[in-house]
Amino acid sequence: MSADKFDVVILGGGNAGIGVTGSVRRAGMSVAMIESRDLGGTCPNRGCTPKKILVAAGHALHEIERAGVHHIAVGKPKLDWAALIDREKDMIKDIPESLARAMTRRQVEVIKGQAVFASPNSIRVGSRTLEAKHIVIATGSKPRPLPIPGAEHMITSDEILSERELPGSVIFVGGGVISLEFGHVYARAGADVTILEALPQLLPAMDADAVAQLKAESERIGIRVKTGVSVNRIERISGKFCVTFVHDGREQALEADRVVNGAGRIANVDTLDLEAGNVAHSNGRITVDATLRSTSNPLVHVCGDAVPISPQLSPIATYEGDIVGRNIVEGPKYSPDYAGMATSVYTVPSLSAVGLTEAAARQKGSAVDVHVNDMLGWFSARTYAETVAWSKVIVEKATDRILGAHFVGHAGQELVNIFGLAMRFGITATQIRENVYAYPTFASDIKHMLGRG
Repeated sequence: MSADKFDVVILGGGNAGIGVTGSVRRAGMSVAMIESRDLGGTCPNRGCTPKKILVAAGHALHEIERAGVHHIAVGKPKLDWAALIDREKDMIKDIPESLARAMTRRQVEVIKGQAVFASPNSIRVGSRTLEAKHIVIATGSKPRPLPIPGAEHMITSDEILSERELPGSVIFVGGGVISLEFGHVYARAGADVTILEALPQLLPAMDADAVAQLKAESERIGIRVKTGVSVNRIERISGKFCVTFVHDGREQALEADRVVNGAGRIANVDTLDLEAGNVAHSNGRITVDATLRSTSNPLVHVCGDAVPISPQLSPIATYEGDIVGRNIVEGPKYSPDYAGMATSVYTVPSLSAVGLTEAAARQKGSAVDVHVNDMLGWFSARTYAETVAWSKVIVEKATDRILGAHFVGHAGQELVNIFGLAMRFGITATQIRENVYAYPTFASDIKHMLGRG
């Protein structure tokens, strides 16, 4: 059977893959996109978008908790978990079809199925073989498997976003973003929550002081956090799940209605037969050059969660997809610049960050000013009865450049973007401090966060 020929074949219909299509279609290239599940991928269908709907409910419960400070008398709230899940599903149900219409308008042929390399320049999907001048790997990620006896008893974030019954108790194995975000929602909804993390720190890639603030707030709302844990096994006993683990040198056991894999995600590339495509890879992520091309097969481009040099975040996937698209059209001349890309952990309140942690900044060897503020006593924090309000901004002394900024609470998920913009475009700490902000706002506190005002 002869192969169908395309200029570009994209493996994956998520943010990264869709990001590729704009440039290549404007250039008149023929494009096929292969997706095994729903168009949009994890973020809009099983990740950040539906998760944020649950987080919004958590925010509402947090505001109700603080109502008394504002002299508002309220009764104990009762969350209808099944109705919340129904609301979440209703809000996202049209996303795949909307994206399908967008791909039709762009004249991208969308093929449903599982893609595998047939050769360095061809892909097999079902009974079809597609031959391409360029192949893009944009297959996203999947939950990290854990080598724990009884791991099959664990659910993932997919099930959390679909289960219409609120569990009475939940244990998260792993102390990453998924565990903290969903743990806060569960705890505020009334579930008993425990997080077991193997490393000494939750969210190990984030600033240690910021994480300590979030850990304290998590414990304040009733979440039990245990770090330095080794999980030995998970068993089903009398309708519940028993997790046996070692903590502080002592074996312990906890029971819960649900056990969640909160150990993060890995690139979804193990079913692609990368060897057949002559695509070099290591530890589940593909080896790429500065322009996001495979180092072993220049016909193959990579964007999104399979890229080894970038965080697994949906805005970054879209950004990388656009770069790949332009490199396909114009030749390999664009490289991603990750400076100034902010991220947030959507707990209630959130932890937000951009740039270097304090430890990483000091390891660079440059002299730095580190501005740390506990803002709970500040007028803005007291006005909104914040339960935690904290910031850390790291400035390079010699250049006055922002190297990193970290927030817990205080609308940090919005403020962090100001610092990201400054880092990307060379705006100095002095210039940020001297800007005039609308008042009274959380942003108007920035000048005080930087040590003057």
